[in-house]
Amino acid sequence: MNVDSVSLDEHCLKILSALQHDGRQTVQQISEAVGLSPTPCWKRIKDMEAAGVIRGYTAMIDPELVGLHVSAVAEVNLDRHSEAMVQRFEEVVAASPQIIRCVSATGPADYILHVTVPDMKHYERFLHEVLFSLPGVTHVRSSIVLREIKSEVALPLGHLTGAKAKAKAGVAPRG
Repeated sequence: MNVDSVSLDEHCLKILSALQHDGRQTVQQISEAVGLSPTPCWKRIKDMEAAGVIRGYTAMIDPELVGLHVSAVAEVNLDRHSEAMVQRFEEVVAASPQIIRCVSATGPADYILHVTVPDMKHYERFLHEVLFSLPGVTHVRSSIVLREIKSEVALPLGHLTGAKAKAKAGVAPRG
């Protein structure tokens, strides 16, 4: 789906902001916050879900309170970038619950992984049993997170306000 084909009016942006702030709000609560009646608010939410703008809903969990005390950023390089090698690597990443984020990147690393585990022994085991065991992995550089300064999941949507948002074609705003 082409994001440029989604029209996000002022109400849609307010809905997205409200959902990013608290995804457990009822349609009634959201509609009151954004100045719409519940039915058009619900329709906008459903349209944005169908268009892929809203990809899902989740709970934010404090890792420390569930025993995940070590967070690491691992930079990974592959020796070859054949389709089969990349596909295998990405399949293993997708299947590894310890990897909570992975991006393919430019720069010195092919992939940057955010790994969360209970302790350093678990991280060492993860390295040996998962990353080092993958064919094609030539280099892994780890940085252990000492302290998290900022962790946001809400996206900055300010660039979509005004005429730019209204100029996009696609999901029609409903009022």
